Amino acid sequence: MNVSRREFIQITGATAAGLAVSGLGFDLSPVKSYAQTLKIKDAKETTTICCYCGVGCGAIVHSSKQGDGRTINIEGDPDHVISRGALCTKGASLKQLAESKNRLLKPMYRAKNAKDWKEVTWEWAIDEIAKRVKETRDATFEAKNEKGQPVNRTTAIASVGSAAMDNEECWVYQALLRAMGLVYIEHQARI
Repeated sequence: MNVSRREFIQITGATAAGLAVSGLGFDLSPVKSYAQTLKIKDAKETTTICCYCGVGCGAIVHSSKQGDGRTINIEGDPDHVISRGALCTKGASLKQLAESKNRLLKPMYRAKNAKDWKEVTWEWAIDEIAKRVKETRDATFEAKNEKGQPVNRTTAIASVGSAAMDNEECWVYQALLRAMGLVYIEHQARI
């Protein structure tokens, strides 16, 4: 048998590759496969808008139909006119907003000079916040400036809005703050 050097290398390479692949345990006989059941199979599907910035990307929220209504999955809405199914990293993590194990469910309070936080009721926390805001506003409210012009403001209170609020909630929130006379109003999405 006359084999050239080139043919010898080709035959050797093909034989080595065949032995290597056969040693991995490939079986070419037919296999039965089963599809997994999707976790969102029986979920309620609701469309919404991402709350993190003013772009308004669309999202689909899948929630459990079994009494608790917990969020199972959130994904981009491919039919949404703005985002076409795409979400940024913050939008892709929307589920953590509702279902985080680290999320506080009750208000916590730490008294002045105290080292530890204690759990308080929502009623107490809301009343305490309202009382302190009113005291601060009343003590620092300016009806007129040094020129005698009406300004109706307080510069002792500032607000940084939440990234978990949608555009409509932000509008209502800033309208309330402006009605109280706040000057320093900011939002997390712009910082």
